[in-house]
Amino acid sequence: MFPIRIISMLFTNRSDGDRHSRRVAASTLLLTVIIPVMLTTLACDSGSSQSGKPDSDAGNDASKPVAETDSSADSEPMREPPVDSRPGMAGQQGLNIIAFTPQLISGAVPEDAADFALLSNHKVKTIISVDGATPNVEEAQRFDMRYVHLPIGYHGIDKERQLEIARAVRDLPGPVYVHCHHGKHRGPAATASAAVALGMLPNEQAIMLMRHAGTSPSYAGLYKSVEALRKVDDSELDAVSDRFPEVAPIPDFVKAMADISHAYDHLRQVQAADWQVPAHHPDLVPLAEAGRLENRLRILRESDAVAEYPPEFAQLLKTAWMQAGAFETLLKADAPAADRSAALDLLGQSCKNCHSTYRNNK
Repeated sequence: MFPIRIISMLFTNRSDGDRHSRRVAASTLLLTVIIPVMLTTLACDSGSSQSGKPDSDAGNDASKPVAETDSSADSEPMREPPVDSRPGMAGQQGLNIIAFTPQLISGAVPEDAADFALLSNHKVKTIISVDGATPNVEEAQRFDMRYVHLPIGYHGIDKERQLEIARAVRDLPGPVYVHCHHGKHRGPAATASAAVALGMLPNEQAIMLMRHAGTSPSYAGLYKSVEALRKVDDSELDAVSDRFPEVAPIPDFVKAMADISHAYDHLRQVQAADWQVPAHHPDLVPLAEAGRLENRLRILRESDAVAEYPPEFAQLLKTAWMQAGAFETLLKADAPAADRSAALDLLGQSCKNCHSTYRNNK
């Protein structure tokens, strides 16, 4: 209403000569001040509306660049997180992309060509995996991106690995995309570590972005790793390894656990699709995923690595294996959806019970 009131004042209670001069002034005012202000306001309102409400066509945002943020550690430390992280952006359940800075991005594992294409659209040049699974190096190369494999655990990140990740971010072409499996816990923690070590962000803002990514408070070690870190001198970074392996050597036990996690996630996607093959993942075979899960748990029970843990661990592993077998039987028998869901929930809870003791803490 403010611009309208100004113009009405210019035209009322004036002589003819005054009215002509006022019309000229009003036209000038409209073209030089009022219209640009109104357009800017409309643009701002449109932007805040898009970022503040879920978009039913979120998948169409895949080609948009991630929101940028000032990379200076001295900028406003507690401003709103710069994100574009709605589920369904690409791939299976979305990559949970979080931009810590314009050159440093966190997210989930890219699983198919659509995911790698999304990263390519974001101009990503280097991908750092902190997951235990073997990276898809060939697919990354097809999109002219380099893979670096520097795995970490859920219990926290030791100082040397933090420095290795920070050096890779510093030395390799960016933007750099750091991922774990889900893009919620280890990936954001590793990204936050690099941002703090390189002086891109203060600890408080890095930790705020971890929370925004969904890093669970249950992984206290991940938060402590970032809280304890400070900006690192270049001389200290220069002293750590710069080999940046594409595929790091991973113990068979860790590989098996990563494979189990992938199979379980695939089954959750099948469940979300009413126990059909998900449209976004047409190559999934539900029974094959159930069989893979049961088989991996059975092999783990027979591995020598189990002897390194207390007897309780072997019992938890046995329980999970039996529940995986029961779930596979229900799936084969085409049991009611409620029964299948209950069995999968029970299996998931068994995994959580084991992880809370033997994975999430040192």
